[in-house]
Amino acid sequence: MRSQSLRYLQRNRGLVGFLVLLTSTVPWVRAGAQATSERPYYDRVNSFGIISAYSPDSSHIILGVAENRKLWSFGVSYSRRLWASPRAIWHYDGELLPFALEGDPLTREIIHQTSPKVVTTVLDGGPGVSCAPVTGSFAFTDPNGVVYSGTVDAFCHGRQWTFGQAVSPLGLQWNFLPHRKIQPLFTAHVGYMYSTKPIPVSFAGSFNFTFDFGPGIEFYRTATRSFRAEYRYHHISNHNSASENPGIDNGLFQLAFVFGR
Repeated sequence: MRSQSLRYLQRNRGLVGFLVLLTSTVPWVRAGAQATSERPYYDRVNSFGIISAYSPDSSHIILGVAENRKLWSFGVSYSRRLWASPRAIWHYDGELLPFALEGDPLTREIIHQTSPKVVTTVLDGGPGVSCAPVTGSFAFTDPNGVVYSGTVDAFCHGRQWTFGQAVSPLGLQWNFLPHRKIQPLFTAHVGYMYSTKPIPVSFAGSFNFTFDFGPGIEFYRTATRSFRAEYRYHHISNHNSASENPGIDNGLFQLAFVFGR
C-alpha cells in the first residue's frame, strides 16, 4: 500500500505542489481579511455624550438684538452614524438639556431733579433690550406753573436668572479626517426651549425656538472615548408668537465627553 501511495505522489507532483501552496496561503488570506475588516477610522456607530455649554454675552450677530444675555446649560446627547467614508463621517445628533439658565440684565434709572428743588430718585425695572448707557434731560411745567427740570441716567444694573429646559431633536454632525485622533467637525441643531418666565424681556414668550451651528474639534483618547470642544452660533426667539420678539444671539462654547461603540 505504501509503495502504491509513493508511486501516486510521484506521478502527481504538480497536484501535490498546488495543494501545498494553497494550504500555505490560507493563513495569509485569512489575516488579510481580518486586516481589511478592522476599523479604518476613529468613530462609533452609537455614542452618548455628557455636555456643558456657556456663553458670557450676546449681541446682534445675525438675527437677535437683545444684548448682554448669558446662557448656561447642562445635559446629554445621542449620536448615530449615518454614513462614513475615508474623508468624512455623517451623524445624526440630538441633545437634551434638562438644566438651562438664561441671564437677563435689569435696568435702573436715576432721576436727578434740579428744579424746583433737588431730588434724586432711583427706579429699578425689568430686563431691557440694550445695555448701552443713556443720559437725557427733562423740563416741563405743571398746571400750577411750577417748572420741573433735571437729568435722567438709564443703564443696566444687576441680572435676573431664568430657569428653563431645552431639547434639540433635529441635529447633524460631520467629522472630517476620521482616520486621525484629532478631527475637525461641524454641527447644526434645531429645537426649542421652555423657561419659567418670559425671556429676554417681560413681554416676550416663555416658549422659544432655538437653532445653532458651528465648528469644533474632537479628541479621541481611545477608539470609543473622546472629548469635543465646539463654538456655536446659538439663536433663541419666539417667532413672533408674543408681543415682543427681540431674539438672542449667543456665541456658545460647548464641551462634551463622548463614549460609545
